[in-house]
Amino acid sequence: MTDFTMTKDADGVAIITWDVPGKSMNVMSLNGLSELESAIDDALADEAVKGIVITSGKEGSFAGGMDLNLLAKMKEDAGDDPARGLFDGVMQMHGLLRKIERAGMAPKTNKGGKPIASALPGTAAGIGLELPLATHRIFVADNPKARIGLPEIMVGIFPGAGGTTRLVRKLGAMGASPFLLEGKMVNPAKAKSAGLVDEVVDDPLAAARDWVLNAKPADIVKPWDAKGYKMPGGAPYHPAGFMTFVGAAALVHGKTQGAFPAAKALLSAVYEGALVDFDTALKIEARWFTSVLMNPSSGAMIRSLFLNKEALEKGAVRPKDVPDQRVKKVGVLGAGMMGAGIALVSALAGIEVVLIDRDQASADKGKAYSETYMDKGISRKKATPEKKEAVMGLITATPDLDALKGCDLIIEAVFEDLGVKAEITKKVEAIIPDDCVFASNTSTLPISDLAKASNSPELFIGIHFFSPVEKMYLVEIIKGAQTGPVAVAKALDYVRQIRKTPIVVNDARFFYANRCIIPYINEGVRMITEGVAPSLVDSAARQLGFPVGPITLTDETSIDLGAKIARATKAAMGNAYPASGADDLIFWMEEQGRLGRKANAGFFDYDDKGKRLGYWKGVHDKYPLADAQPDLREVQDRLMFSQVLEAVRALEEGVLEDIREGDVGAILGWGFAPWSGGPFSWLDILGTPYAAERCDQLQATYGDRFACPDLLREMAAKGQSFYSRFAPEAAAA
Repeated sequence: MTDFTMTKDADGVAIITWDVPGKSMNVMSLNGLSELESAIDDALADEAVKGIVITSGKEGSFAGGMDLNLLAKMKEDAGDDPARGLFDGVMQMHGLLRKIERAGMAPKTNKGGKPIASALPGTAAGIGLELPLATHRIFVADNPKARIGLPEIMVGIFPGAGGTTRLVRKLGAMGASPFLLEGKMVNPAKAKSAGLVDEVVDDPLAAARDWVLNAKPADIVKPWDAKGYKMPGGAPYHPAGFMTFVGAAALVHGKTQGAFPAAKALLSAVYEGALVDFDTALKIEARWFTSVLMNPSSGAMIRSLFLNKEALEKGAVRPKDVPDQRVKKVGVLGAGMMGAGIALVSALAGIEVVLIDRDQASADKGKAYSETYMDKGISRKKATPEKKEAVMGLITATPDLDALKGCDLIIEAVFEDLGVKAEITKKVEAIIPDDCVFASNTSTLPISDLAKASNSPELFIGIHFFSPVEKMYLVEIIKGAQTGPVAVAKALDYVRQIRKTPIVVNDARFFYANRCIIPYINEGVRMITEGVAPSLVDSAARQLGFPVGPITLTDETSIDLGAKIARATKAAMGNAYPASGADDLIFWMEEQGRLGRKANAGFFDYDDKGKRLGYWKGVHDKYPLADAQPDLREVQDRLMFSQVLEAVRALEEGVLEDIREGDVGAILGWGFAPWSGGPFSWLDILGTPYAAERCDQLQATYGDRFACPDLLREMAAKGQSFYSRFAPEAAAA
């Protein structure tokens, strides 16, 4: 079985086809690199071959990127010197792509080379674009579903097979920055407009073949290999280029707050590479790429945001013996913001939706949410009127519960009250089929309690969406005490249909995500009562990579919601409830009418348009600022440990059954420090012995909420890591 095959036609065109057996999309492996190099060597040495076309045997795509196990193999093969193994392996890739780029040309004269073109049937990502960038002309099918780009930065690395160096020399630092620093993926038309590819055509293979037969010697010399080349936008020592790199450095730091090592390394590779010749720049890129790969952050991000995320999306935790449960018709109860969002994402996935509310006007308002969304998509050329018509045609908005007949999934998103939810559950179960799965979108109420109103508790489950539904990637599936495997499979298959990432947890107060988010918010608010500046708290969080700090998050989610959760939790837990100064401050803010952004007054002041003007100084009338502010690291440790200890407790108590879900859920659910790979990956980076020791220090200073969980203490004593003990492969061993 081979990844690359080559045919040579009568006109002298060698066509190298990439078609990895058993894969829906090509990925590059060590074996593939070897086969590609052999084919290139053969074609360049064959006098009958006039030119080469590299294409894909996969319909609608060229390649999805690198098999990331390849990088791990390079590390392993190097033994005691993994950095050397990675660097040498990366330089071998550079050597192959440089061989393609030079195509047999004489070093001094640039004569004698053979034209090499790429013919892309569709999507080209990562190495799937880096390889074409080394060819002399890139032809892409006119396929609007295709996406072209270099998304590596999104999983904690950067394009390290020459993509960084080539794209900057092709487009200039500013032109390349959206693709390198943001991982932007675009359709073929936009890729051509941006300069990523050369031609968008109906038949890329035919067009590429025609081009190589007619290419002139000058057509195959890359600009950076020609005399007199100047970098677009200016080199770093040029006045214009200097300003570009100053701006880029500020942009990177502003967006990453220094928390993401790959972005800084990428910028360093670009800056240093721009000061030297092309081949030296490739070595610099390889060194920085190796540096990033040796950083534990990159390994953790790759594992959580690529390997684990993909495994969960493919059904890693799905009950194996349950047949396909894809949803055909979903009933959504409640057309408020959550219900309207659920209806939208379901219709976008081609699922028939019945959207229920108390009256026709309320139901129509919920459906109008989808219409507004589609209209925005049309205005931004991300949707078409035909797509809008199809989506809107799938949504039936009505107060008539009889419309739910024939549904195979119900998602309840009504008012967060046990009695209200119980009443609607009974009414709906009298109408829907006996085998219909009933799900609640509750964010706080125990699923086992809600299931008491159901005639079929084995078919009752929690499907917790995050707001706004259409933008948030995570969906938390909660198993009640009696939830059966069919309900779990139905929920997982539905989440896969709407193209989101699921985690499955067992029932407990606040489930998993909110269980960890609430201590994060409380710890930030508590610090204000201690005299810590709100700006220091939020800045400390952003410098950890969180999208917003806990004080800002409190204003965004509303202060009265926090007060409501605190009261409900206290009522449920009684004397076991851990009262804190955070509650006192939240209740006081509620009394002042400062309810957050929605009231244009909270921990921030706002203008009449809702724009934040700055932190509200009035809070210091009740809680004066301390003269001496704490160390940044101390604030950060309090924010991090308040969350990760809850994650450990969730694992310890069986709420989490798979640490992959704990890590992926944290990053996608509330933006937990993505560079860390998630709570369990972060503890592994720290090392459990140090983590347990730091818990003891924090507990001694701040209280028992930082007490080291028994599981962490045990692992620290044994020197264990979470992924060595709890990863699926570890459990299997």
